[in-house]
Amino acid sequence: MNKRIEKLMELLPGDIDCALITSDVNRRYFTGMLSSAGTLVCFREEAYLIIDFRYIEKARKTAKGCKVIRQDNLYSQIKELLAKHGAKTVTVESMEMCLYNFAQLKEKLSDQAEFDSTNVLSKAIYACRMVKEPEETEYIRQAQGIAEEAFQYILGFIREGVSEREIQLELDFKMLRLGAEELSFPTIVLTGTATSMPHGVPSADRIVQKGDFVLMDYGAAVNGYHSDMTRTVAVGQPSEEMELVYNIVLTAQEKALSAVHSGITGHQLDSIARTHIAEAGYGECFGHSLGHGVGMEIHEYPNAAPSNTAVFRPGNVVTIEPGIYIPGKFGVRIEDFVLVTENGCENLTSAPKNMIIL
Repeated sequence: MNKRIEKLMELLPGDIDCALITSDVNRRYFTGMLSSAGTLVCFREEAYLIIDFRYIEKARKTAKGCKVIRQDNLYSQIKELLAKHGAKTVTVESMEMCLYNFAQLKEKLSDQAEFDSTNVLSKAIYACRMVKEPEETEYIRQAQGIAEEAFQYILGFIREGVSEREIQLELDFKMLRLGAEELSFPTIVLTGTATSMPHGVPSADRIVQKGDFVLMDYGAAVNGYHSDMTRTVAVGQPSEEMELVYNIVLTAQEKALSAVHSGITGHQLDSIARTHIAEAGYGECFGHSLGHGVGMEIHEYPNAAPSNTAVFRPGNVVTIEPGIYIPGKFGVRIEDFVLVTENGCENLTSAPKNMIIL
């Protein structure tokens, strides 16, 4: 078995004999195999990837740390493996598996094993994934490099008269042309009063006008690992209030960035930025969390949120993205993401943050 699967099994309670992993992202994390189907069956002695004919050739060349079995009758094959290893207790991904699939498993296999449907497996998986290995952070750096090159390109494209949708498509195509495996998530591009909607959807009907903010939240993925950044730029001279709000958000972000270190909690970090924004008189205009983990999914653990008591550790990759959103007027968000270290953090984002006026 590879080290990731070994670590996972070590994190599980001793009375758990087998772990079934069926979600695409977790299957890829533990085996390196990208597919839309397959079941990873993990025991403490050995792991098996049961996968159908469509992927069998690729799996035999790609999957790491497990024996590859061509899927015939899935439940019968799992039964054979449970018997081979004398497994009596099976745990599943409670945060990922739907009720129908869990019911099917119990119906087919409950005569041979007991099923654990608590969060024990999902929590163990996320404990593994939260701490990034050097190889993982390198893919994240590559993804961010693509996003930042696309940012420099798009600055030359944004102007009065173009639509949010046109800017979005240019950003997306540029990242894909630069080598992105896929987009991290549907790109957000907003302008004018629409920037007050943190997760608004780009429109072909909203056109950039002189004096507008343009807010862009986007990222690229490389080998399954994501980047995430937000920049807000002005087209033409912004108003005094726009400049004031922008600088409040920037200072809040800088304060939070300087406070990141191993041992701080998500709540403490969120509070630093939130307090600054509240003291500036815009507390009610910052309604989302300060940040979230990033890795093979765009939203992972740990989070920097008011209710989060999770302690940050070296190897965590977390966004720092304060914002102020004034309905009917405008919004500002500035987002970097950082690699937590023992005594601070490494900012993985190097794109300029001082207000850019195009």
